[in-house]
Amino acid sequence: MTTSIQAPNHKITVYVVSCWIFAAFGGLMFGYDIGISGGVSGMDDFLIKFFPNVYKRKLIAKENNYCKYDDQLLQLFTSSLYLSALVASFFASKACSALGRRPTIFMASIFFIAGAILSAASEYRWMLILGRILFGVGVGFGNETVPLFLTEVAPIQLRGAVNIMFQLFVTIGIFIANLVNYGTSTMHPHGWRVSLGLAAVPAVLLLIGCFVITDTPASLIERGKDEQGKAALKKVRGVDDVEAEYKELVAACEQAKEIKHSFRNLMKGASIPPLVIAILIQIFQQFTGINAIMFYAPVLFQTMGFKSDGALLSSVITGLVNVGSTFVSIFAVDKVGRKKLLLQACCQMLISHLAIGIILTTSLRETGSLNKTLATVVVVFVCTFVMAFAWSWGPLGWLIPSETFPMETRTAGFAFAVSTNMLFTSVIAQAFLTMLCHMQAYIFFFFSGWIVLMGVFVIVLLPETKGVPIESMVDTVWKKHPVWKKCFKNE
Repeated sequence: MTTSIQAPNHKITVYVVSCWIFAAFGGLMFGYDIGISGGVSGMDDFLIKFFPNVYKRKLIAKENNYCKYDDQLLQLFTSSLYLSALVASFFASKACSALGRRPTIFMASIFFIAGAILSAASEYRWMLILGRILFGVGVGFGNETVPLFLTEVAPIQLRGAVNIMFQLFVTIGIFIANLVNYGTSTMHPHGWRVSLGLAAVPAVLLLIGCFVITDTPASLIERGKDEQGKAALKKVRGVDDVEAEYKELVAACEQAKEIKHSFRNLMKGASIPPLVIAILIQIFQQFTGINAIMFYAPVLFQTMGFKSDGALLSSVITGLVNVGSTFVSIFAVDKVGRKKLLLQACCQMLISHLAIGIILTTSLRETGSLNKTLATVVVVFVCTFVMAFAWSWGPLGWLIPSETFPMETRTAGFAFAVSTNMLFTSVIAQAFLTMLCHMQAYIFFFFSGWIVLMGVFVIVLLPETKGVPIESMVDTVWKKHPVWKKCFKNE
């Protein structure tokens, strides 16, 4: 039965590729928000209107380099989105199962558009935070659904590459946001409104895509729409001969229907290994330090002595590196495998963090700035760090949880992955500037310790899932793993 699905018939058609691209606009939406918030937080007009105390501290010439942006309300501007997304992901899981993948993606775009409109029109701080919450609901629904959609419509041979399109579009969104911030930073006094309002553009593209893409075959069959599911399978495979794969999906969905409480069953047998892996990989993804850099890149570069325009330009450079490096993962993930990419990246990220930490510890005092040469070296190491993350922990953090859960707990399990990601993203967003103030350059050694732990995790607990059909993951991967096979000893 497994052999029939190892190499299913498929043809890459224009429609198939358009489904992948339109769904991946959910990543563009998420990435734009990640990139836009840090740049907006550094704009004087924005600070004067909503966070005047931060602006006053920023103007004090001898203010501590590491502490001038330490403000809980300013950090709440960034983190509130992720707390909102955390809660929304569980509602998205229910919508995903009951209504299907496509309607849930549609709802994600609507919430995000509403958030963009309210944020751009904000006159008071409460309006700004409410806009962020609406953004968060959109992100929660989008991040829950889009990676699952891409995994379920992709042929096995291309599953990794297709799923990584989500992360590719995240990086493109970050890069575009950096460009937008660079351009709007001189548009006084409303440049920040333009930056926040343009978040509606990727959401509108996603909304348009909802009228083009089909729902996934697995979702349709799971909801009892077998004939529609078979028709959708033919469309996403680009061929008519899909009988073998169709029978596999029907069998998996029949088995899934026997499970009435998907969240409760996450605590049993086959779902425990992917659940633990999904939660840990999301925690580790955030404690690489990536979002500390991506959220606050302009602020971080200003701390190192760059002027405002130079800080934004440096973040544009890191954004470009982020996009380019994600292509490495697209081409390598289904050839090299998941584990090798993750381990190589751990080594590269560790070296980058240690180098940045050493330079800042020895050369950046509480007042003053780095000399131009050292500041440039720091930017280079930031780029090598971003490069490694972009072809490993970034995309694989979404790919691995989307492909390892059995059908009966897939949406519920992935909801835990998304909510864990949002929780720890919000923790980093809320705490980073305070940590930077108190830990100063030693914060990079803090992240280095986590990266060492991540390497141990990959070696000991993470199985290789390259080329394994998602419906065969339990028998092929988990039951044969030296650690996780113990979860099945009573079966």
